[in-house]
Amino acid sequence: MLRPILTALALSASIGLAQAQAPDPQNTIVLETKDGKVTIRLRPDLAPKHVAQIKTLTKRGFYDGIVFHRVIDGFMAQTGDPKGNGTGGSDLPNIPAEFTPTPYKVGSVGMARSQSPDSANSQFFICFEGCGSLTGQYTLFGEVVSGMDVVRKIKKGSSANNGAVNAPDKIVRMRLLADAK
Repeated sequence: MLRPILTALALSASIGLAQAQAPDPQNTIVLETKDGKVTIRLRPDLAPKHVAQIKTLTKRGFYDGIVFHRVIDGFMAQTGDPKGNGTGGSDLPNIPAEFTPTPYKVGSVGMARSQSPDSANSQFFICFEGCGSLTGQYTLFGEVVSGMDVVRKIKKGSSANNGAVNAPDKIVRMRLLADAK
């Protein structure tokens, strides 16, 4: 008598869990490199303005062909600068900081910025490791849900040159899952 009830409860819980983990196509990005695809879950619950800007730029095709200009082994890979040197951005306005106490971990995706906390625009980075020192200092807006093996293959830069990369890898294509075809 108890066994059918427990089985039903277990099935209900697993179905609910599967539904909770299903990707939201409007808040999932597929980033393609020469080595494969990276799937990023956007976190509008943490940084709604940053997510909105990333989605707008992604829909425009802004990131297609953009290089990973700064890649520091054991730390992070940075991209999103149309100039390819860390000084550029989009034609959209900068975004006010949306810092949270949510810790940076392997696969966390955050917005790069200058010295000013409110200077994020189009550049972002993906953490190879925990990046804990960035928590509360840079806006966290997403997390890699698959493809960290692809992220780890991104060509690394020189530590002597702050991670600047010669002949850097690039984003071949970046799309929202809802638009990826």
